[in-house]
Formats: sequence, C-alpha cells, structure tokens
Amino acid sequence: MTLIAIIAATLAAGIGSVWLAALLMRAGLGGRWRVGPQHLLSLAAGALLATAFMHLLPEAFESGAEAHDLFAGLLLGLVFFFVLEKAELWHHGHENGPQGAPHLHHDHGHAHSHGHEHHHHGKGGWTLLTGDSVHCFGDGVLIASAFVADLRLGLVAALSVLAHEVPHHIGDLVALRHRGGGRSMALLKVSLAGSVTALGGIAGYALVGHWDGALPYFLVVAASSFVYVALADLIPQLQKRLSAAQSLVQIGWLLLGISAVVLISRLVHAQGH
Repeated sequence: MTLIAIIAATLAAGIGSVWLAALLMRAGLGGRWRVGPQHLLSLAAGALLATAFMHLLPEAFESGAEAHDLFAGLLLGLVFFFVLEKAELWHHGHENGPQGAPHLHHDHGHAHSHGHEHHHHGKGGWTLLTGDSVHCFGDGVLIASAFVADLRLGLVAALSVLAHEVPHHIGDLVALRHRGGGRSMALLKVSLAGSVTALGGIAGYALVGHWDGALPYFLVVAASSFVYVALADLIPQLQKRLSAAQSLVQIGWLLLGISAVVLISRLVHAQGH
C-alpha cells in the first residue's frame, strides 16, 4: 500500500508540476490574476522551508537518533549540495568556454544534478532534459523516504516538491520551445523527464525499506535539500529592490506557502484519524 502511494505521489509531483506549469503559461503569467514567476518562487520557498523545519526535521529527531549525528548530517547535506552545484556550474562553464560564456540561471540547487539553467545553446536541450531526469529521480527518493516514515509526511513532501518544480518547469518549457519543436513536443519531453520521479520513488522505497536505521538520516538529507533550494536558489532570486507594496505581496506569498503546508498537513492528519 505504501509503494502504491509513493508511485501515485511521485507521478503527481513529477508530471503534475509540468502540466501545472504548462497551464499557467497558457493562462498567461502576470495576466488577469497578476500571478507571476516571482510569486511562484515565493510560494515554493515558503513551502520548502515549512516542510523541512516543521515536518522532516522533527520526524527525524523523534526517531531517537543522536541529535549530534543528525545535525552533522544536516550540515554535510548542505555542504554536499553546495559542492555539487559548484561542480555543475564549472562543468557548464567549461562546456561553453571561458570567453563569452552565457549567464547561468538556476531555479534550484538539488543534489540531483542542479544544472537546470534555461539558456543552453546547441545541444543543451538534451543536457537540460538529462539534468531534469536525474533531479527528478532524486526527488522521488526523498519523497519515498518521507512516505516510509509517515503517510502524512510523504504527502506534504510531495506537495512541496510539486510547488517548487512549477517555476522550474516553466523555464524548461520556455527553453525547449525556443529551440523549436513546438509546445506539444516540449510538454512531452519535460513530462517524460518528470516521470522519472516515480522510478526514484521505487528505488527509494527499496533502499529505505531494507535499511530502517538510515531513515532519520534520509529525512535529514531531504530537509537539507529543501533548505538549500529555498535559501541558496529561490530566495536570492527574490532579493530585488522593490516597492513597499511589491515587497509585502512577495512576503505574503512566502507566508502563503508556509500556511499551505501547515494546513494541508493538519487536514491529512485529521483525515487519517
């Protein structure tokens, strides 16, 4: 039953985020509803931080594992993601050459190949899709770890992943459409990459299921991933000089992301009882 829930949730997060991104693009971001990429980034950052600090980390510490070891795991996870992102930046900088290298714009910095910049050239479309697939596989492992710990935690983690993937996939769809092939082909390619999330979920379920003692550390790694994405990638994109009203709206969307995670968690918990 847990495995079925993992597969359903990972498919919803992996492919559902792509389709939601496509729907938002078709509706026109910043149009009648005045919802733009900055709002989505704020929402995603709030959801990721709330999931990490209010769900994943408390669950890990309640397991009875040594607090010192868990904090060490959290620190090592943050450093690990930072090093991997630097390696990915170096790789693409080397690939494009030191002279006139294009600006690299990242929507997030997961440990699962963080190079999802949306300004590739030449054969970069395949680089983007390969990076997406590896990233989605890692998301699936993290979601599975949360589900093994608790069904409610798994659902919250899946929704948080979905939230932060939407602005990322908007960039992917725009990048692929600019390379030709049309809207439908871009949607198909990114959806196939998103479906790899389910493979990660199955692999994560098998790994955690055979190594129960590692579950708290998987949860800490998931938390460090969410914290790194929010603080190192999403929030820096929001640190722009804005008017007081625009800043309040931005903060409002951040708080909305936090509130949504708390509300969904309580609803699922109540449903479970």
